Amino acid sequence: MSATTTEPERGAPRRRALVGRAVFAGPGLLYVTLFMTLPLLIIASYTVLTRGRFGGVETEFTFDNFAKALQPIYLSVLGNSLLIASITTALALLLGYPTAYAIARLPRQWRTVALVLVVLPFWSNFLIRTYAWIILLNSEGPLNTALVNLGIVGAPLDLLYNRGAVVVGLLYAYLPLMILPVYASIERLDPELQEAARNLGAGKVRTFLDVTLPLTLPGTLIGAIFVFVPSMGNFVVPELLGGGKTEMVGNLIRDQFLVARNWPFGAVLALSVVAFLVILFAIQAAIGRRINGGGARA
Repeated sequence: MSATTTEPERGAPRRRALVGRAVFAGPGLLYVTLFMTLPLLIIASYTVLTRGRFGGVETEFTFDNFAKALQPIYLSVLGNSLLIASITTALALLLGYPTAYAIARLPRQWRTVALVLVVLPFWSNFLIRTYAWIILLNSEGPLNTALVNLGIVGAPLDLLYNRGAVVVGLLYAYLPLMILPVYASIERLDPELQEAARNLGAGKVRTFLDVTLPLTLPGTLIGAIFVFVPSMGNFVVPELLGGGKTEMVGNLIRDQFLVARNWPFGAVLALSVVAFLVILFAIQAAIGRRINGGGARA
């Protein structure tokens, strides 16, 4: 008798907890399902279909789209995109980590000001910021004019419509996405760990390499992913600052959907970018578990 009365009493808190989780998580899950999962499934279904005669898709199953993506001309575009995105990510790390470290060491009342300055470019339109770089880098722009007037160069440099200009534009666009995760990792770091390392005789460099850097590596990897993936898929910066001479996978995907109207092949290319994202997040999660001791406990 007592068992039958206590069992519902034990189940009631669990049901209330499940209802509470559903209420709070439901809107987010619905949003992810409607605007992320379903579109991704549609894109995935297009990869095995055939391009229609006048665009669109036809329900004729084929794997030729995957074979086409392995052709040398498209692999070269993918390789160029990987190279540019990697250079951009490396430069963002070299600039972003010291910046985040310096912000984390500021007095607390100044950290908010510094973070606002970091995200300030996001308050303006992305296209306007990109066009501003065209003005800065062209042969008659302020940068070339200053170099010529100072006697550093004898003639204006070709700073625009090349791979370097694309890297500069991507770096400017996504550098805050590196600084913010790294800052969050450094700010959460327990200062007693660094103090303990110094008490044991480690210098500043050794403390940074053995304590600070490993413990902030998960945030650094997140920042690298946040820079690498959008850099690889960006098509506005290569189009404007690269002058159409620097072809990246983002430009290729856009052209397949809007110009060539080959949606199945465009879906294969888009899915390849998503696959890179999944692989990078899997690597980041594995490294994070190892740093936090999850791998040892498993």
